[in-house]
Amino acid sequence: MRLLFVADGRSPIALNWIRHFIEVGEAVHLASTYPCQDVPGLASLTIIPLGGSELAGASPDSVRQGLRRLIPVSLRTAARRWLGMRTLDRAGQRLTELVRSVRPDLVHAMRIPFEGMLAARALQGDRSIPLLVSVWGNDFTLHAPSSLRLGRLTRAALQRANGLHPDCQRDARLAQEWGYDPQKPVLVAPGNGGIHLDVFYPAGEEATQSPGCVVNPRGIRSYVRSDVFFRSIPAVLEQLPGVRFVCPAMAGESEAQNWLKALHLEGKVQLLPRLSRLEMADVFRKAQVVVSPSLHDGTPNTLLEAMACGCFPVAGDIESLREWIEPGENGLLFDPNDPQALAQSVLLALRDNRLRMQARLINRGLIREKAEYGRVMAQAEEFYRRLLR
Repeated sequence: MRLLFVADGRSPIALNWIRHFIEVGEAVHLASTYPCQDVPGLASLTIIPLGGSELAGASPDSVRQGLRRLIPVSLRTAARRWLGMRTLDRAGQRLTELVRSVRPDLVHAMRIPFEGMLAARALQGDRSIPLLVSVWGNDFTLHAPSSLRLGRLTRAALQRANGLHPDCQRDARLAQEWGYDPQKPVLVAPGNGGIHLDVFYPAGEEATQSPGCVVNPRGIRSYVRSDVFFRSIPAVLEQLPGVRFVCPAMAGESEAQNWLKALHLEGKVQLLPRLSRLEMADVFRKAQVVVSPSLHDGTPNTLLEAMACGCFPVAGDIESLREWIEPGENGLLFDPNDPQALAQSVLLALRDNRLRMQARLINRGLIREKAEYGRVMAQAEEFYRRLLR
């Protein structure tokens, strides 16, 4: 197959898919919306900047960290949307030219804003090439409703798509509300292509006997109640003073630093930079509880990775996560607007070793059955062939 991925070529999620199809011998082309490194085995790499991404790619790490300290995440998200819509036409022309050159058998856009919108625009005059669109967790709940134009662009992408890949049943349902034909095929599977169980695996059982570490891997996002997370910490420390809190992808974020100062949590919470997969797996194995205080979301990849490593999941009570977590059996769900509810859930999880051990066994089997990388990618291969047929 000649496959053309339209994706952020820096994304570990996109790279999971791309590397798999290179390894099985397909001819894989990548149109990256951000400057990125070449991937060994790619048939071609084309950078098609979108939404000012060429500036982000060219900026030194120190500049990007400075912007994170100065500009709130809500403003960064709004700016990305505005620039994305402003640059969509020009990027669409470049992608159209690339499609004519490559003549792919299938195009896979790896989220709706703006890669799915870009691919739909480039293919609007050519119905002979099937388009598969992946849905990321907030494409329908955060981005599409944010403006009339983004809503129209979302509908146009879904109407052009021949196949849909959401990571939860909720997004399969919402896609139909936004214009996806229910007669067209859908593959519900983890967005990152699945969990590599040779990387994400539990530590020895003795590690579960001494609770003392809580990890929040969600970073600072506009749809994640980081304020609720930080405000829950004093109530946990009041009863279990020795608990440590670890926060990957929060180093340099002004919001996180301000909460630490306001709540006098310096020395109790460790803000880490973005970590590699191997580093994240090591963090998860050293923690007993993983926290995801999302207001709305799909299936967070970091949550599945943490569950595969034996972490007990404490997550916001939202529709997508009820597909994975049965409260009191393999995790706990809480009101993501309530710091006290989060604190009580964390305390229960830390104190109940039997519950954590039970969840560890259930979740390991659940990940192996529903989210193991090899199994998920085999389903993806068959889904591609179905679209081609």
